[in-house]
Amino acid sequence: MLLLLNKKPALGIGLYSVPDVARILNLELPFVRRWLREYWDNRFKKGKRSYSSWGKGRDKTVHFYTLIEFYVFYQLRKQGLSAQRIAKSHEIIANELNSQFPFATSTILTDGKKILYKIDDEIIVNADKSKQLNFSAIIKDFCLQMDFGKDQLALRYWPLGKDKNIVVDPHHQLGQPTVKNTNILAETLYRMYTAGEKVNFIASLYDVSQSDVTASIEFFKKAA
Repeated sequence: MLLLLNKKPALGIGLYSVPDVARILNLELPFVRRWLREYWDNRFKKGKRSYSSWGKGRDKTVHFYTLIEFYVFYQLRKQGLSAQRIAKSHEIIANELNSQFPFATSTILTDGKKILYKIDDEIIVNADKSKQLNFSAIIKDFCLQMDFGKDQLALRYWPLGKDKNIVVDPHHQLGQPTVKNTNILAETLYRMYTAGEKVNFIASLYDVSQSDVTASIEFFKKAA
């Protein structure tokens, strides 16, 4: 599962400023800045870990896998797990799975008390020193807003859920939110709407459905 990234951004891995991460994941900007500095740029960048960010200060950018790891980190925090426990589990899973981005894989699970990872479809292991075996029947998978590839790494993120056609895909528009199966930026549709254009006109102009336009509006209003 080891995936090496270069010191410079490359096509196909996405490119996100810190405000982009906060907007796409609907997080507070100060949290994103602090977590990126404390964890991804320091504690997580060890051994075989790749570059999780480029640039400095307000010019700092991250790639798609870091974006997804932020999403998972936040979901685990919402479950009540401490940042210290999450960081330790990140290290354990990275070593066990030989993965640079353990929180960007389909293996991460939680029952609200512990962080676990899959060995196969049935066996689940605690991501702590005990490595006690668990069974998937008692575990709730919270990665329902993502698509994964055969290598178990995240491919796409659906910020409004998969029933809405707004998708974050690093292979389209540098990973900025687009309308599914197009290169049309959701932001383009939203800006036309805020400029006073009607939903049906925008949909006709860009050959998308009215629901795609309203989903774009919903995404940016939610992120505001």
